[in-house]
This record gives sequence, structure tokens and C-alpha cells, in this order.
Amino acid sequence: MHEILSEVTGTVWQVMAPVGSRVAEGDTVLVVESMKMEIPVCAPCAGTVAALDVGEGDPVSDGQRVAAIAP
Repeated sequence: MHEILSEVTGTVWQVMAPVGSRVAEGDTVLVVESMKMEIPVCAPCAGTVAALDVGEGDPVSDGQRVAAIAP
């Protein structure tokens, strides 16, 4: 299982790939709003979104796991 980590502190603005979604490497899984900027959080590899640890409106920290992808 591959972890997806937030690279910024902010708030989850939009979930683009819910649990069970197939994603390709580089696909946007969710978008974090930080300092009025929308920052995509992308899949590090192809697979299926196995877990979402956050939802829209949730605060996130830099380095926090936000999702996981199963091959």
C-alpha cells in the first residue's frame, strides 16, 4: 500500500477520487487550500484508492497521511 501525504498545511477543499476509484500516477486525489491557493495532492503511483483519511473541510498538516493507494 502506498501512502499519500499532504505537502502543505491547509484545509481539504475537494476530494477528486473517492475510495474505490482507479487512479493513474499523477492523478489528483484531492485538493488542499492553503493561503488562498488550491494545491493538488496527486497519486504517487497507479492503483485503487483504498483509504481516505480526510474529508472536505478537514484541516491537514504538512506530512500528514491523507490517503492510501493499493496496487
